[in-house]
Amino acid sequence: MIYGIGTDICDIRRIRNSLEHHGERFAAKVLSEGEMKMYRARSQRWPERGIRFVATRFSAKEAFSKAVGLGMRMPMTWRHCEIGKLPSGQPTIILHGELKTWFEAKGLNAHITVTDEVDYAASFCVVETQA
Repeated sequence: MIYGIGTDICDIRRIRNSLEHHGERFAAKVLSEGEMKMYRARSQRWPERGIRFVATRFSAKEAFSKAVGLGMRMPMTWRHCEIGKLPSGQPTIILHGELKTWFEAKGLNAHITVTDEVDYAASFCVVETQA
């Protein structure tokens, strides 16, 4: 049964401006430790890929926060929600800390998709109950 649905669209130009203004501090606020490593690796090879990486993660976490009905308030935090990839390339949500505990206690399961195009990154999330 569906628990919640969330979607988000993010202007990549806004993320670019935040990174230019705040530097890596902005990325560190939004990304988990694992995501920061990926961001740095992508940015070294091609800075635009790093910017798009932050934008897609920002968008995915916003969509997830809407689907679980918490918005950006505890236990939902940017860094407790990580967007990973399965071996197939499919995006997946990896939770940490209090958010993981809360999510598992409710018996929830999440599905996420992300995309980006020229100026925008977009995400869609479906959270369902296991019952």
